[in-house]
Amino acid sequence: MKTDNILSTLGLALRAGKVVSGEFMTENAVKSHQAQLVVIATDVSDNTRKKFHNMCEFHQVAIREYATKDDLGHSLGKEFRASLAVTDEGFAKAILKKMD
Repeated sequence: MKTDNILSTLGLALRAGKVVSGEFMTENAVKSHQAQLVVIATDVSDNTRKKFHNMCEFHQVAIREYATKDDLGHSLGKEFRASLAVTDEGFAKAILKKMD
């Protein structure tokens, strides 16, 4: 896998303690207004995609689809991750700037 700027920024945010991952933790972060950005894998199920898009729209949280579950997981030092939330505004803005 090539060194991916966005994934390495996510890894950096994780080491700074500004990322929660996994569906349950991501959902909690959105509903408790801690999430600044939600990233879901491009290969999640349609149900998962719809659930997170609706939830983020409702709570007015930016959401992007990026990388595969494997790639997202590896960037966080985990097996695979379908979703994660960035809880720091600075990291969220930096990641969004690279994505958009």
